[in-house]
Amino acid sequence: MQLPTVAFSVLLACTAVLPGYVHAAPAHTQTVAPFNPLRGDRGYGWTGQTRSEVLGTHGMVATSQPLAADIGLDILKRGGNAFDAAIATAAAINVVEPESAGIGGDLFMIAWVAKEHRLVALDSAGHAPSGATPERFSSRGLKEVPYTGIESAVVPGTVAGWDAIRARYGTMSFRDTLEPAARLAEDGFGVTERVEAEWEEYASLLGKDHDTASVYLPHGRPPGLYGVFRNPDLARALRLLETGGANAFYRGPIADAIVKKSQALGGTFTPADFDRVRPQWVRPLTTSYRGYDIYEMPPSTQGVAVLEALNIVEQCGPKIGINPRGEGPRSPLFWHLLIEAKKIAYADLRQYVGDPDFVSVPTAKLTSKAYARSQCPRINPRHASTITADRDPVGGTVYLTTADREGNVVSLIFSVYDEFGSGVTVPGYGFLLNNRGAQFSLDEKSPNVIAPGKRPFYTIIPGFVLKGGRPFLSLGVMYGDQQAQGQLQVLENMLDLGANPQAASDAARFSHSQSSNHVVLESGLYQAVGPALKEMGHEVDEGNGLIMGGYQAIMIDPHSGVYRGASDHRKDGAAAGY
Repeated sequence: MQLPTVAFSVLLACTAVLPGYVHAAPAHTQTVAPFNPLRGDRGYGWTGQTRSEVLGTHGMVATSQPLAADIGLDILKRGGNAFDAAIATAAAINVVEPESAGIGGDLFMIAWVAKEHRLVALDSAGHAPSGATPERFSSRGLKEVPYTGIESAVVPGTVAGWDAIRARYGTMSFRDTLEPAARLAEDGFGVTERVEAEWEEYASLLGKDHDTASVYLPHGRPPGLYGVFRNPDLARALRLLETGGANAFYRGPIADAIVKKSQALGGTFTPADFDRVRPQWVRPLTTSYRGYDIYEMPPSTQGVAVLEALNIVEQCGPKIGINPRGEGPRSPLFWHLLIEAKKIAYADLRQYVGDPDFVSVPTAKLTSKAYARSQCPRINPRHASTITADRDPVGGTVYLTTADREGNVVSLIFSVYDEFGSGVTVPGYGFLLNNRGAQFSLDEKSPNVIAPGKRPFYTIIPGFVLKGGRPFLSLGVMYGDQQAQGQLQVLENMLDLGANPQAASDAARFSHSQSSNHVVLESGLYQAVGPALKEMGHEVDEGNGLIMGGYQAIMIDPHSGVYRGASDHRKDGAAAGY
């Protein structure tokens, strides 16, 4: 199977819009270089590729920190499978990127199980404590759940997720998979550029909690770029999990420490809240696109938005005269269609998506081709819409993907939500609690209104693509609200424009804010289409950095079976294969 290859087009002129959906195609186009750069080309700009794909025949790990990728790869070399490697990599991430993810957060996974010849999905989201009610907050005059502090946290689900993965598909013990991270926490590591920048930015939050400051502000300040950071308390927590498993976290000393800390800060966590945690094996949502089958997590995540937006691009593009393959990324019409599809899909997120144990979410409708076609009249082919919403979710998140010699492929994402989560550290154990509870609403009419035992809306979504019933691509894009729209763009780059996984990552992106209706374009993209999008009514700004998300991926070459890894230059990460 050959990936599609198309040429870019530069929009030189447009004709008038005809009534209804149909409008005239651009009057003149100029063919320019295809998406895939020449071998060895490292030019910057829209078509630039910063580095080669990483290849492996036996195994692959890709994530946001090289040290974590190395630990995962070592597990594969020692005979562990992709599931073992995912647990080990995630544990190492907790050490070297503590602001983004860890055992105080939550986890989702989609994975191809080679021996079963099928995809499986795990929802290991946390839930609100038993005392979390709208009245608790509204009686104090609050309009929103606090963004930081103990009341912003939900019961963590990460460790329960690791335990479920290990029990069903792992081949190694927690002692094997967690000890490398424990040693790394004990010995220390050099702080990388992206991590250092976030540490400095959130230093004031870290200083608000005594236990947090004692761990994450050594000598009263962040460790600094290239500084060595050690966390022996986290090593202690990981070693408790090595010997006691998930029980040590949810029904043992770690849960006891969290409840005690919560009580001291006026929170509502109880031992029963931790005993209630049960990861769920669920069926992923899916749609077809250009002959590929795309899979995402069901609610309470935003996975449905990826599928809905892809369907809108596929179904509405021809109706309004915009062909993504024909227009190419130098055409403002290409980006206009993607932005408008994103707006519609995200509006539906706000209207419908919540914990399916509490609200009915019409996922079958939202992911159907018929529903996508019904949305086409909402897209003006020449002018931006004004769909808006409340605040945009942000967040610090880590995505990782692993693959092994048996053909297992894991797509996993976990997070403490925003950088450094709640800002609350569990004393004696060195990890931060999440602030995912800030995603709840206090509006009784919202599908995401807070309630005891309820899971909040989750931005974190691992993605997976099958072709002909076989694994083709595992992918994820980190960073809050950017995740679904980031996946949309990366998939467009590969499935419509013929990019390889690394080129798809390096290509310039947009980030649209549903709350402000502003679109931020990375520099190369802004120069190419920014002025034209402004003329179409989009409120456009130029910007770069982590707002565009951080992506990792493994493609399984359809001809040779070679693993092809990619890692985003916007993060510190790496792909590692053997």
